[in-house]
Amino acid sequence: MTNKRHEVVGEVLEVGSEVTKFKVGDRVGVGLIVQCCRNCHPCQSEEEQYCNKKIWSYNDVYLDGKPTQGGFASHTVVDQKFVVKIPEGMASEQAAPLLCAGVTVYSPLKHFGLSKSGMRGGILGLGGVGHMGVKIAKAMGHHVTVISSSDKKRVEALDHLGADAYVVSSNAEKMQEVADSLDYIIDTIPVVHPLEPYLPLLRMNGKLILNGVLGEPLQFLTPMIMLGRKAITGTFIGSMKEMEDMLQFCNEKNLTSQIEIVKMDYINEAMERLEKNDVRYRFVVDVAGSKLDV
Repeated sequence: MTNKRHEVVGEVLEVGSEVTKFKVGDRVGVGLIVQCCRNCHPCQSEEEQYCNKKIWSYNDVYLDGKPTQGGFASHTVVDQKFVVKIPEGMASEQAAPLLCAGVTVYSPLKHFGLSKSGMRGGILGLGGVGHMGVKIAKAMGHHVTVISSSDKKRVEALDHLGADAYVVSSNAEKMQEVADSLDYIIDTIPVVHPLEPYLPLLRMNGKLILNGVLGEPLQFLTPMIMLGRKAITGTFIGSMKEMEDMLQFCNEKNLTSQIEIVKMDYINEAMERLEKNDVRYRFVVDVAGSKLDV
């Protein structure tokens, strides 16, 4: 099984008597959610990721009272509603990161009507989510500008990921050149940061979409929103339907995530490197290929 904690890809070993979508031997994936209430408005709208009673695939308690352990478990039992089939031809290690990072940027582009060709978008922050944002937006036919706090990822963004432009946020002159030009900005930065430098980059009706999980309030001046009828919004991963669509889209466009495959005995070192931001851009843990003491 190739997985990354809450982005798990493996093979179906057994199926229940009421399972109709999968069979033994299928390659499948499980993302961040493994259950929902099925009765609330989000669930009825097939947007179960917004269910207030959802159960996480790790660090949570399942309906039977047992803990969910995500991709670090040797095997898992999941309701077929929360399982997706991995497309033929897509490598398992490439599919795993898409189940979170991929759908996280795919979902807002589809939901807000920003997936048509010719859009101009910005990706704020070039990490695990941000680099997939560049790839998916480019595959949709967008002009993509990467906005970063330093120049160190410029070559990577332009030459390796295919971004059209790269702007350092502290360069006032270059930021001014991008002003009033973007239909959207996907903000993937997971630490507190000011929004004021980025709101002027949006044209009228533009959207700043928050994808980074922050634990502190953000601040902005309301006229920066009001005078352009702009919007600050956010989305959380994606629905199961969006996940299926995203996998097909990435497979058709031959989109892959930049990954580093590690074994279980490298987990501590991997975590230390994550703390130092020393990974491009996802670690994928090969549990099946690891020698585990049980």
